[in-house]
Amino acid sequence: MQRIILKSKIHRATVTDANIEYEGSITLDEELMDAAGLLPYEQVSIYNVTNGERFQTYVIKGERGSGEVCINGAAAHLAKKGHIIIIASYAGMEEIEAINYQPAMVYVDAKNRIRLITEGMVETAIKSMNNLHT
Repeated sequence: MQRIILKSKIHRATVTDANIEYEGSITLDEELMDAAGLLPYEQVSIYNVTNGERFQTYVIKGERGSGEVCINGAAAHLAKKGHIIIIASYAGMEEIEAINYQPAMVYVDAKNRIRLITEGMVETAIKSMNNLHT
């Protein structure tokens, strides 16, 4: 039997733009995608901490190191620039694999720079080129 398990999460990202004229999706900084193990066109769930909206869309690659988190298309009605969101991805796993699986949790600052990545009990502090102490 397969179970749907949290694969990864980008916690409390700040929406940098909302583009209603785009076809749809969420544009993410490629650094954030890599940290969360997200591929272009992968389905994600978006949980808007600011207004409580929840929706699904797919990821498109943004400029690496830009901090970009842009909500596109119809979803731009559900999340605006400055809103705080959680981006979650899920995977189907056999029960034996799911029991021991530990998702990647990516924590970012107000500019969407990576502060911390945790995978289970292992925590990795990220020393960014972007001077995270500001």
